[in-house]
Amino acid sequence: MLFFGYSNPAFIKLLTYRVLIVLSYQMIAMVVGWHIYELTHDPLALGLIGLAEVIPYFCCALFAGYAVDHYSRRLFALLASLLILLNALTLVGVAAGLITGDPALYIYGSVACSGIARAFIGPSYSAMFALILPREHYARAAGLGSSVLQFALVAGPAMGGILVGWAGKTAAYGVSATFCLLAILALLSLRIKQPPAAESAPIFTSIAEGLRFVFSNQIILGAQTLDMFAVLFGGAVAMLPAFIHDVFHYGPEGLGILRAAPAIGAIITGLILTHRPINLHAGRWLLAAVAGFGLCMIGFALSINFWVAGAILVLSGVCDGVSVVMRTTIMQLATPDNMRGRVAAINGIFIGSSNELGAFESGIAARLLGLVPSVLFGGGMTLLVVAATCKLAPKLRKLQLDQLK
Repeated sequence: MLFFGYSNPAFIKLLTYRVLIVLSYQMIAMVVGWHIYELTHDPLALGLIGLAEVIPYFCCALFAGYAVDHYSRRLFALLASLLILLNALTLVGVAAGLITGDPALYIYGSVACSGIARAFIGPSYSAMFALILPREHYARAAGLGSSVLQFALVAGPAMGGILVGWAGKTAAYGVSATFCLLAILALLSLRIKQPPAAESAPIFTSIAEGLRFVFSNQIILGAQTLDMFAVLFGGAVAMLPAFIHDVFHYGPEGLGILRAAPAIGAIITGLILTHRPINLHAGRWLLAAVAGFGLCMIGFALSINFWVAGAILVLSGVCDGVSVVMRTTIMQLATPDNMRGRVAAINGIFIGSSNELGAFESGIAARLLGLVPSVLFGGGMTLLVVAATCKLAPKLRKLQLDQLK
């Protein structure tokens, strides 16, 4: 099988859309972090960026899953991408001084709209992924999809940092808008055969059905909970602008490098797992990867050298790459076709919201404990979460992927 797409052009178009839209909003995320810290010099302000995104995301995610299952998979991805494009253009106006007023209010408002958009992008991508590929290709496709995602996570922050340093925030926001426009064009070129819509049901009844499915499935629930708490407590990415300013004393280019470092490790891991997917002891690999991620966060907090810190973040990306591929494969294999939007939306609440809540938690912890102790605390909590999951989710710990096929 020519798995890198020559035998499946629809999958290549879907991956093209994914890489471009992630490039767009990751560049925005990096630049608004630098922008807001430049305005306030307050770690809590960085945490509030996460809170501004997670509240609307959380409010919309379950309704987004319902909409994707009952209506067009592609339509909602298109509308969400248009919203991100509008946000990027608004930030261009703020950075260029064309939009007057308090720039922080516009930044937080734009981030909130991005949260609404992201609530629809995840379920739409998951549903289109399953329509395009046969089940026997899910594990390999998850590895390739992870590499594409992580490439965007590498390039987006790196390009954002370089553009801010060389051309300014206005140019960086403008390039992110261009990537979003290209993503919309890629999505419009995608032709997929839509399956019959899920049987009509009252919206809250349908959402409750999805919630019951997830909370009654120990494997899916365990994997999602593990990743949620690991990201909630273990992520140091939101505090990187403060580390760059106060610990490593680099400029925005250094922030781009450190934001990109975890994704470098995850890209390598994803490409390896594309060719050598994990089937045996998948649950143990997942748990070990999350524990390794927590140890990397502790090592990062203790590092005082910029390049040593970058190397540790690369290793954290290796661990995260294994976790992402395992969780994505488990979710795709264990979810019925008529519930993919709702399950992906619930997964997004567990995983997507934990990034932003983690940013808020990191901001609060940094304010109360100090910058370095807050990251040490988060890494230690990640290890405790792994230990608790081993105890409370034995089916996940013993999982072999062949059981789900």
